[in-house]
Amino acid sequence: MTRPTGPWLLSGRNGPTGVRQPPHDPGGPLPAAVLFDRDGTLVADVPYNGDPSRVALMPGAREAVDAVRAAGIPVGVVTNQSGVARGLLTPRQVEDVRLRVEELLGPFDVWAVCPHGPGEGCGCRKPAPGLVLAACRRLAVPPGRTVVIGDIGADVEAARAAGAHGILVPTTATRLEETAGADTTAADLLAAVRLVLDPAPAAAPAGQPRRNPGTATGEWRSSPAGPAGAPRRHPAAPAAAPRGHPALPTGEPR
Repeated sequence: MTRPTGPWLLSGRNGPTGVRQPPHDPGGPLPAAVLFDRDGTLVADVPYNGDPSRVALMPGAREAVDAVRAAGIPVGVVTNQSGVARGLLTPRQVEDVRLRVEELLGPFDVWAVCPHGPGEGCGCRKPAPGLVLAACRRLAVPPGRTVVIGDIGADVEAARAAGAHGILVPTTATRLEETAGADTTAADLLAAVRLVLDPAPAAAPAGQPRRNPGTATGEWRSSPAGPAGAPRRHPAAPAAAPRGHPALPTGEPR
C-alpha cells in the first residue's frame, strides 16, 4: 500500500511565499506564529462543505485574526479535510472555500490542509503533528514558539505532539474530556487571542503557582504544560456538550 503524501501547503495573498516580516522582537514574549483550526474555530462547522456561500464566521473571528496580524505575528490555518479522501470534496471546492474564508478574514500566511482519510496512515491528519510542523517550516518559525487555536481535542493534541502551544476554545462539538485534557482553554476566540497577546510577568519562583492566565500567558518559549507540578492553564470556559457531529462517528476528528 502506498503511503499518503504530505499535506497541501497553500500560501495566502501576501506574496510568493505568503510570509510577512513580523515587527515584534522574534525573541520576545509574543509567539512567532499563530495557527488556527478552520471548521468550528474560524468558521461554522458545515460537514464536508465545498460551497463558499455556506461559509459563516464564528463570533469574534475577524477581530481575533486582525488582532494577531496587528501585532505583526504571522497567521495560518491548519485543517483536516477528509472529504477529499471520502470522495465528497474536490480540490477545487476546498480551494473555493479557502478563498471565501480569506475574503471574510483577510489573507493568511500559510494554509496546511490534510486531504487524507482517517485510515490512510498519514502523518498530517490531526491529532498527528504534520500540519503544524509543515506550517511552521513554511513560515520558518520554531514549533515551540507557535500557538495553535482550535475547538476539539485533535487540535490541541496536534499542537502538543508538534511541541507547540495549544489553546482550546470549546464549542458544543467539544467533548468534556477534551476540555479537561487541554493545557489551556479560553471562553471564546477573542479570549484565546488575548491569552496570546498579553505577556505575563516573569515566571513565579519555584514552588509557587503561576498566575491564572485569564489575563496573561507568559512567554511562549516554555513547555505548554509548565514545570513539573505546576497547575495547567485553565481560564474559565463554557461547559462543553458531548460532540454531535452529524456526519462523523462520535469522537472522530474532522
